[in-house]
Amino acid sequence: MSVDNIHHVNSLAELEALFASTTYVAVDFFADWCGPCKAIAPHYAALAKQHSAPGVLAFAKVDVDHAQDAARAFAVTAMPTFLFFKDGRQVAVNGQAAIRGADPRSLAAAAEKLGGLAKKRMAAA
Repeated sequence: MSVDNIHHVNSLAELEALFASTTYVAVDFFADWCGPCKAIAPHYAALAKQHSAPGVLAFAKVDVDHAQDAARAFAVTAMPTFLFFKDGRQVAVNGQAAIRGADPRSLAAAAEKLGGLAKKRMAAA
C-alpha cells in the first residue's frame, strides 16, 4: 500500500490476495486516459484516507489497461467503475452492486457505509 492509503493492484492475483487479507474492499477500476477517472481520483483518495482500516477496510485502484485479467474477471467495461467486496465476494452497498461513472455523492455514501461496518467489526474484535 502506498502512503495515500490506496492499494495499487496490478493483477487479478494481487486483488485476490487483498480480498484474502481484508474483510471489506472498495475497488476503483480506472484508466489513465479517462477524464472522469481523473476527476474522481481525489475524492476516492480522500475517502481512502478517512475510512481505511488495515485488515478490515481497504481501498484499491486497478488500471484496466495494466490489469486486464482483473477487469475481465469482473466484467468491467466502463470507467470508472467502483465495485465493493466482503470476504472476497462482490456485494451491493446502499442497494448498488456497482457505481459506474464519476459520482462523488454515491461513492461517498458507499464509503461511509463500509466505514461504519468496518468500525463495528473493529469494535467487536
